[in-house]
Amino acid sequence: MTVQPNPDSDPITEPRADASSRYFNRELSWLAFNRRVLEEACNTAHPLLERLRFLSISGSNLDEFFMTRVAGLIGQQIQGIAQRSPDGRTPKQQLAAIVEAGDALVDSQQGVWRDLVTALDAQGIRIVDGDRMPPDVASWLATYFREQLFPILTPQALDPAHPFPFIPNGGLSVIFDLVRLSDREPIRELVLLPSGVSRFVRVPGDEPHFLTIEEVIKRFSHQLFPGYEVKASAAFRILRDSDIELEEEAEDLFLYFRSAIKRRRRGRVIRLEMENGIVPDLEQVLKEELGGAQALLTETGGFLGIGDLAQLVEVERPDLRFPPYSARFPERIREFGGDCFAAIRAKDIIVHHPYESFDVVLEFLKQAAADPDVVAIKQTLYRAGKQSAVINALIAAAEAGKSVTAVVELKARFDEEQNLLWASALERAGVQVVYGFIDWKTHAKISMVVRREGAGFRSYCHFGTGNYHPVTARIYTDLSFFTADPRLGRDAAAVFNYVTGYVEPDSLELLSISPRGLRRRLMQLIDGEIAHALAGRPAAIWAKMNSLVDPAIIEKLYEASNAGVEIDLIVRGICCLRPGVPEMSARIRVRSIVGRFLEHSRIWAFADGEDLPNDGAKLFLSSADWMPRNFDRRVEFMLPVLNETVHDQVLDQVMVANLLDSEQSWELQPDGSYVRVDPGAKPFNLHRYFMTNPSLSGRGAASGRRGSVPTLSLTRRRRPIG
Repeated sequence: MTVQPNPDSDPITEPRADASSRYFNRELSWLAFNRRVLEEACNTAHPLLERLRFLSISGSNLDEFFMTRVAGLIGQQIQGIAQRSPDGRTPKQQLAAIVEAGDALVDSQQGVWRDLVTALDAQGIRIVDGDRMPPDVASWLATYFREQLFPILTPQALDPAHPFPFIPNGGLSVIFDLVRLSDREPIRELVLLPSGVSRFVRVPGDEPHFLTIEEVIKRFSHQLFPGYEVKASAAFRILRDSDIELEEEAEDLFLYFRSAIKRRRRGRVIRLEMENGIVPDLEQVLKEELGGAQALLTETGGFLGIGDLAQLVEVERPDLRFPPYSARFPERIREFGGDCFAAIRAKDIIVHHPYESFDVVLEFLKQAAADPDVVAIKQTLYRAGKQSAVINALIAAAEAGKSVTAVVELKARFDEEQNLLWASALERAGVQVVYGFIDWKTHAKISMVVRREGAGFRSYCHFGTGNYHPVTARIYTDLSFFTADPRLGRDAAAVFNYVTGYVEPDSLELLSISPRGLRRRLMQLIDGEIAHALAGRPAAIWAKMNSLVDPAIIEKLYEASNAGVEIDLIVRGICCLRPGVPEMSARIRVRSIVGRFLEHSRIWAFADGEDLPNDGAKLFLSSADWMPRNFDRRVEFMLPVLNETVHDQVLDQVMVANLLDSEQSWELQPDGSYVRVDPGAKPFNLHRYFMTNPSLSGRGAASGRRGSVPTLSLTRRRRPIG
């Protein structure tokens, strides 16, 4: 079925003549974010292995960027699409800038790695040079190679009778130039490193010493190629186009994605990374066989595949990692004997992850599955992880005879394969599995439980800013909102009907959703602040999100700034808005927070005629970032926070703490650079604050005691208008 055109589509379609002075480029802004992640690897306030973790994250982030965003631009260039980005650049111009900034970032990663190698060595964690090794270790390594590696390695000759083999995405390989000793005949061989084998080999000893697997293969190449002399060798790695383009005529999404995932593994080579110092002959053959006309080629002067360094982070040195943190279970649930439904029925609850345990979400679903009075469960699933208690709860509910509906989003990038597996498991258990719209992703995180109570039914809902993923819930900061408000129950039911049956809601009582009006509602809220400013009343906007890209929203924020609205934005990643420019964005401030946890929640506050924070401020939670895709091509929600306690926690605690943070924050400058916030005489770390201070909502009755939670205060001086 074809859905109706979106009446809320972005009204800005063509770049303005002055676009480059009004917007930052999306892709370059993302690279700037990943540089901030890399900077945390240099932050000596972090334990050493956590610094290594940040380095590995920056590497895996960059890989995904090339496999998706850069692949898309290369695809546009191949197809001759000259559509300009909002900042006025063609795909070719963007690619040129990306290559320059990306190569500089890779160089920085290698420099950080060299520094960390020295620091790790000082702690007894060593990356061993295979040529300088004690005899006993060398003997052990020879045995390891012979018994563990040799049986799974398959050298492949490269000659007219043996064409260059397929290299999988992310695959690391070693190419050899050999000479046969018997007749000096040259031969070229390729060894693909098995994907299931660890990148690092730990050698025996009291202290953790490692060799890379490619180093081991090179060291024992004489055993792989007996009777041959190695003239040259080099490791290399490729990244392929990993985006899945959805064809409108796809009638069966399940079958389409199952085949599309197989095609992705063989996608166009986007980036070829070669070991530094590779001899010209080997470099030439790799370029001819793998490079192609569009592939981006680079020599890496250090470690190939920075993301693989995550394997070293788990070495047995807890003194070099963050102290373990155990999330709290919300006291309000405990006050009702652990009965989630009784606690939610009494009062709306907000749970702040990862400081408060994701177990409360799992318990909500488990109790629903086991409760004989529960008749129906409806659940959206965007990313659920590989070991998902959420899936198990839904299966248990279906097997108990309840009506269970699961909206499984097959288009969740890099989770498509896992979601296909979950969909099959759910269907086998009797769950009604729905894949939603062909053109749009269902990104809203909603769970709805319908329970028989008395002579009727009551709906209990969970709305989340993050995924139903128990692993990321331990490292992403997100909000879980539980409610039995019948208005939100009716709205949630309407959203599910929209996704499962394409039944467009006539009207919603409290929720706003995309792609049916969310951008328009935001515009109205910003217009409200503009009206307050023009009338001489206090006017302010606080907004927290992951990315800010949408040109229409950016232009409206510029208008608000010029009208006198004070705007504070917390944008962790991409930000295309240019702040602090006179006569355009002088009243807009943007900061990015990068620290122990990944800031992921979306919170928006509008002052409504008084200084923020205030009890009457219009406050919203959402699953959406301010990007065209979230407004135009995804099903998202925006939920007003009406409960006083929840309102206080989210606005006066969460938002104020984000604005107060001075240890993990960066400020975006008008020229696009980011500058660390000066921690000052009294540094404040929002992650540490919430790790040590329970939330208002989660504390239950304890929150009423004076001084139970330290008060946060933020003073903003309003600038005169004009």
